[in-house]
Amino acid sequence: MVTMGQCYYNETIGFFYNNSGKELSSHWRPKDLVVVALGLTVSVLVLLTNLLVIAAIASNRRFHQPIYYLLGNLAAADLFAGVAYLFLMFHTGPRTARLSLRGWFVRQGLLDTSLTASVATLLAIAVERHCSVMAVQLHSRLPPGRVIMLIVVVWVAALGLGLLPAHFWHCLCALDRCSRMAPLLSRSYLTVWALSSLLVFLLMVAVYTRIFFYVRRRVQRMAEHVSCYPRYRETTLNLVKTVVIILGAFVVCWTPGQVVLLLDGLGCKSCNVLAVEKYFLLLAEANSLVNAVVYSCRDAEMRRTFRHLLCCRCLRPSTHESVRYTTATHAGTSTRIMLPENGHSLMDSTL
Repeated sequence: MVTMGQCYYNETIGFFYNNSGKELSSHWRPKDLVVVALGLTVSVLVLLTNLLVIAAIASNRRFHQPIYYLLGNLAAADLFAGVAYLFLMFHTGPRTARLSLRGWFVRQGLLDTSLTASVATLLAIAVERHCSVMAVQLHSRLPPGRVIMLIVVVWVAALGLGLLPAHFWHCLCALDRCSRMAPLLSRSYLTVWALSSLLVFLLMVAVYTRIFFYVRRRVQRMAEHVSCYPRYRETTLNLVKTVVIILGAFVVCWTPGQVVLLLDGLGCKSCNVLAVEKYFLLLAEANSLVNAVVYSCRDAEMRRTFRHLLCCRCLRPSTHESVRYTTATHAGTSTRIMLPENGHSLMDSTL
């Protein structure tokens, strides 16, 4: 018999799953095997890809710049997410019932912390790009202190959201507040997490939209004085492509999970969130693989470093810069436009 106001610290995982109406299987079902197989595949790809990114940043001196600290932090957060999801895959299905309450909170905390760090770093990168562009500042001249402060804020927020459920934001003493997707967590926690991710996305939209219109306006103004309309068009298209890829990847990977988290958090009884939760969590985890492609693999110098690391041979250092400059001369004046291949550097300080 459940008594209101009573705490259930000594109960089993099965007790809370039964309370929330979430099935706790005692044997491996076909859908469990499918989820684990897909999960292990994604986790291994996430681990290998982000390890490669971290190795590239560490081994190439050209990446020893503040903006790459953030990219390295993103790779570290996504690597952590891969480890957390791998841990989940080895403690899911019938093995969930054998977890202690502490073990369940560890499993959940690893996921929450790593995914929060990944999402928060995406916002930090957007903010840093915005600051650099508005100050018309090259990324090689960014103040390291500002970037390090952003990284510290990211991990403080991630650890906060990851540790709160085990110590405060659970439902062990209020069973009527338990969520269905995470039967030991309060529905309010899921709501806050979903709304926080939505807020991050809206801020990223605002930041990248402002960057786009600012750069387009400046390049258009410059194009009125020099003969570089084709290059102006190319720069604008590159910016559009970069913004669409960044925001599109976030929407595709995170929106489904945010929707089901919000529905469960708001207590929607008629919404069959349990039928899709595992697949949407897998999609969110896949974002840790997509991030490496969107933010690192589109960099020409990064790709060269990858080839060097993977081929394990001494390649002659490239004498070319990883960005392309085009010079338009008019009436004895020279104006440089930095055409990015990965969206990191949006303009030179001479623009």
